[in-house]
Amino acid sequence: MQKNHKSLKLNEIDIPHTHHLERLSTPYLVWLYVLALLPMLILFCLMFVNTEGIDLDGATFTFKNFLHIIEPSIGKAFYNSVKFSFLTTVICLFFGYIIAYSLFRSKIKFKGGILLLLILPMWTNILLRIEALSNVMQPHNMITNLLGITGPDLLGSDIAILIGLVFTYLPFVILPIYTALEKIDPSLEEAALDLGMTDFKKFWKVVFPLSTKGMVTGSIMVFLPCFSGFAVPKILGGGKILLIGNIIEQDFSNMNYNYGSILAVIILIIIIGSILIINKFDKEGEMLV
Repeated sequence: MQKNHKSLKLNEIDIPHTHHLERLSTPYLVWLYVLALLPMLILFCLMFVNTEGIDLDGATFTFKNFLHIIEPSIGKAFYNSVKFSFLTTVICLFFGYIIAYSLFRSKIKFKGGILLLLILPMWTNILLRIEALSNVMQPHNMITNLLGITGPDLLGSDIAILIGLVFTYLPFVILPIYTALEKIDPSLEEAALDLGMTDFKKFWKVVFPLSTKGMVTGSIMVFLPCFSGFAVPKILGGGKILLIGNIIEQDFSNMNYNYGSILAVIILIIIIGSILIINKFDKEGEMLV
């Protein structure tokens, strides 16, 4: 009887506590509906109407807006987005894995501090970082002036955009890969060595497969912002190389909300699909912590 009495008290305590937490989450849900779901609904509606700017007077239902997708400029922008996103993801995975694995294997006591320094750029304004990088890519910059030389003019080239994307999104790969490596049970590596595996085989057969969750999460965290972003190609590309994010930005700047909404919804579908992939590989959200 005492045990039942205690469990009853616990339940009585847990119920108001849970209700209190639900009340605290209400403002978050309100902001989510206002700032996320409502704009998505507006974008979806604008896809099927014919309007001029934000004036809805005389708006008519139409499917002609979808013809915008088959324009050559859109196809070229999609190709550029996929190309730069893929190359950036591959490069970030290569260097990110080397950095994360080196830090994981190192005997440094303050690994958390080193990791903090590696991901610190994620906390700074992306526009400031890109503007600083664009200055370095000009023939005459602070470094070349100190050395008394003239550097190459990289602005407006593919290599400039690629360097900018890698420079911006490399920390997004290091963190999830390092987290995945830290969660590997050391006894598995010891067992592999006891079975006669070399260090390389142990890495390839044990460590690498167990770190794929972090690689998948990091890849998506790099690919998506590269695919949909417009700041890096606009600043470092000088407007010469357009990605799909630049087309969307131009459509909304020119008040072509119908065309911009179609492309934005396509990007949203890709993002939602990628989130589903992350949830499949990382059901507990471990890689994002």
